[in-house]
Amino acid sequence: MVEGILNIDKPSGWTSHDVVAKLRGVIGIRKIGHAGTLDPAATGVLVVCVGNGTRIVEYLVEDDKIYEGIMKLGEATDTQDGEGSVVEQKPWEQLTEEGIASCFAKFTGEISQTPPSFSAVKLGGVPSYKLARAGRAVAVPERTVTIHSLEFLRKKGALVTFKVHCSKGTYIRTLCQDIGESLGTAAHLAVLRRVRAGQFDISNSLTLDRFVQEAAAGNSDPFFLSVDDALGRYSAVTLDPEREKRVIHGNPVCLKEGEGDHFHPEALLRLRSQNGQLIAMGRMAGDRSGKIKIEKVLIHQDHS
Repeated sequence: MVEGILNIDKPSGWTSHDVVAKLRGVIGIRKIGHAGTLDPAATGVLVVCVGNGTRIVEYLVEDDKIYEGIMKLGEATDTQDGEGSVVEQKPWEQLTEEGIASCFAKFTGEISQTPPSFSAVKLGGVPSYKLARAGRAVAVPERTVTIHSLEFLRKKGALVTFKVHCSKGTYIRTLCQDIGESLGTAAHLAVLRRVRAGQFDISNSLTLDRFVQEAAAGNSDPFFLSVDDALGRYSAVTLDPEREKRVIHGNPVCLKEGEGDHFHPEALLRLRSQNGQLIAMGRMAGDRSGKIKIEKVLIHQDHS
């Protein structure tokens, strides 16, 4: 069965769910999901998990993201991007490149954001955008996110091009609106492209059309990254047969002497069999006892 992780360059105008639905039909398997929503107008890296790969979505969504975008000064919209209606206009011509770059510096580090009403944030189990479209009052709770870097690239008229490296859950639309307010004007996100999600880079992305063509020709296998490789940023431990049997049944195991001297407390680990197969994900105990609690078994328990 085909399974693993795909790095798809999402086209503009498609929802992330549209891409998943298309791939279900092309690959012929229902177990497909993505690791981080992109708005319909946005393009770029969409990490898609297929088959057993869906079991590691929770780890991949934790990864940082890097985006390149264009912010339009002088206009705020009800969706905080170019898809919405203009709700406010303010002068922007007085702003300089130096002033904008200086403002960007204020938005690095940990910041608070209130995600837009038109977003996928769920309120009472319902995506807030559905409530907003129905005309209902939406109060999306504030959240803390981390902006690792925010780089001013250039300004052409009212359009400001930038690059941002941020934590999961960051709304670039909201970042643009907040920057506009800080500059004393209004602003919204005009263009957005995700160029990196964790280890998945846009330089290695495959367009949806290209994947469909390759799949039709029976050549899609090389484009799938293994579950083990997709989790490559986590350290690995090779288990002896006795510990492997315990792990397969979800039981905790202990590191051998000297095996994990460099692991920090509560580190997440890949647990492999002696033949290199990824068996499970485990987490180190925080008391430096060397004990590993099993978070998720990734093979069937009838494995022998």
